Amino acid sequence: MPKTSERVLARTKRQRRVRQKVRGGPEKPRLSVFRSANHIYAQLIDDAKGVTLAATSTLSPALKEALAGLKKTEKAHLVGKTIGEAILALGLTKVVFDRNGFLYHGRVKALSEGARAAGLSF
Repeated sequence: MPKTSERVLARTKRQRRVRQKVRGGPEKPRLSVFRSANHIYAQLIDDAKGVTLAATSTLSPALKEALAGLKKTEKAHLVGKTIGEAILALGLTKVVFDRNGFLYHGRVKALSEGARAAGLSF
């Protein structure tokens, strides 16, 4: 059985601690962010129903051309802007931001700033 690194265990611990307080409902869903080594993913979740309302990532076919030649933080900002526009199209303006145990800097911060630039408030 492979060992889990201390870094992953620490993030999981932060994730559980934050998730106790951060809940998304129908009027204010949760904007969850996941960051891997090469990509960033964002999804809007209604925790009351347990459904994903909108999702986008750096792997989305719609963003393929726009992301070519950009740095990872610039890609994250564009993904944030795209998910923000998708959320506004659903008629929502307020969300709860869930950084998913990641520190709020770098790509996570760029994604949130992109979503705010699109018109979301959190």
